[in-house]
Amino acid sequence: MNIFRGAFTAMITPMNSDGTVDFDGFRKNVKFQLEQGIDGLVPLGTTAETPTLDEKPGSEEDKIIEIVFDEVRKFEKTSGKKIPVILGAGSNNTKDAVAYCERAKKAGADAALVVTPYYNKPSKEGIYQHFAAVSKVGIPIIVYNIAGRTGLNIPTDLMVRIAELPNIAGVKEASGSVAQMMEVIAQIKNKKPDFAVLSGDDGLTLPLIAAGGDGIISVASNMIPALMHELAAAGLDGDFKKAREIHYRLAPFFKAEFCDGNPTSIKYAMNYKKMPSGPCRLPLVEVTDAAKKTIEAAIKECNL
Repeated sequence: MNIFRGAFTAMITPMNSDGTVDFDGFRKNVKFQLEQGIDGLVPLGTTAETPTLDEKPGSEEDKIIEIVFDEVRKFEKTSGKKIPVILGAGSNNTKDAVAYCERAKKAGADAALVVTPYYNKPSKEGIYQHFAAVSKVGIPIIVYNIAGRTGLNIPTDLMVRIAELPNIAGVKEASGSVAQMMEVIAQIKNKKPDFAVLSGDDGLTLPLIAAGGDGIISVASNMIPALMHELAAAGLDGDFKKAREIHYRLAPFFKAEFCDGNPTSIKYAMNYKKMPSGPCRLPLVEVTDAAKKTIEAAIKECNL
């Protein structure tokens, strides 16, 4: 059974004004997500500014993991609802990616999100061997394909090979190409229905679900989890009239939330809405004044 369906939030890491992690704010954000009906959580991904977080045992990353599972387990107990947690576990060092997957498994995560190795520019065989290594850990793996950040697209023929490895549970498709997403559905999901195909772009949630995909790992849902859940749920239920209404209502915000980078833009939007967010850590800086106006205008236009 595929538990990776619906709207999953790629969670931000809120910071205090001095640049330390706002753990209380993070806990508030997790509770807000759960109360608003989100289908799953994805901490320690790109949107979390994970490359800038302290990963030493017992430090920032471990505390974030602890808070997520503490709140999720409590919520599951009282609500009777299963909330899958996909823990970020990517690295361009295969040995580190394996260690992050082992950490995710030990923490009780439902899957690990593993990005294509970036910067090193491995060959197709190198990418395959990277995923072969993490697949041996014994935790479901969601492959994260995002050429815009890694410099490498995983073409469909390679994804087909990777999907045949043990424990490869799905893909977060952020290639930006609906055609490629449909190829993945046609060549993998149609043969293996439990293989999850999730959009990595909020604006492509509706077309991906309409094409037979499973949902979204969302940035927008940091601020609007209920609406993103409703959008995905309507599409998955076949209510495309409702899904279109939500999609077109939110379209200006989907554009604005990346107008000056990520997570810089969504963090500004959340600060504007007085939600736990705060500044980003270097090398990310606050959005420009022009971007602030764009984000504020989109929030008003979408009535958020």
